[in-house]
Amino acid sequence: MSETAKPVIAIIGGTGNLGSGLASGWAKAGYKVVLGSRSREKAVDHAARYKAGVTGEDNVGAARDGDVVVIVVPFSNHAAALEEIKAEVQGKIVIDAVVPLVPPKVSIVQLPPDGSAALVAKRILGDGVRLVSAFHNIGAAKLRAGLKAECDVLVFSDDREALDAAIDLANAVARRGVSGGTLANSVAAEAMTSVLIWINQHYKVNGAGIMISGLEAKDPS
Repeated sequence: MSETAKPVIAIIGGTGNLGSGLASGWAKAGYKVVLGSRSREKAVDHAARYKAGVTGEDNVGAARDGDVVVIVVPFSNHAAALEEIKAEVQGKIVIDAVVPLVPPKVSIVQLPPDGSAALVAKRILGDGVRLVSAFHNIGAAKLRAGLKAECDVLVFSDDREALDAAIDLANAVARRGVSGGTLANSVAAEAMTSVLIWINQHYKVNGAGIMISGLEAKDPS
């Protein structure tokens, strides 16, 4: 993605904690962002809280308007949200950030029958979507405060160009985007989210993340 042709980013679930944090980070980095919600009124109201570059739509409208579509809804709404926007995202890069958390035991790994949320998305959206899985382990608090997250973002895809595009977006809001390989490997990052929740609770911290050692630091700019 060049600096002169940044994509419009639609965030399905954009009024939640992670969606709001990502929207703040990407808007600050110069991207146009469309917040998606089941209620267009709620999305428009939420978008008005940002200084510039952020608009609101219902989920279908956001998916239609976005060049890149990011899914950040709760796992309980995941399949329904994907079915709702399926027709609008064909041919587009879709970044699925959903983690299969099952309340109330969110600090215990509980994977779905498909094996991962990413594979659920692949089954529902089909081969016409350029699917990426990322942003599972990124804390929203610093993003919402206008800061970059102090962690690496693992990115998974079977589409190399889509993976690189998602890494660019990760570089804009976090320490660094790191390729984790194929979409099937997403299960590791999805499961790690419950581990990080446990760490946050056990050590009474907020926003524990991961960093990959052995790689040279990369300048996201």
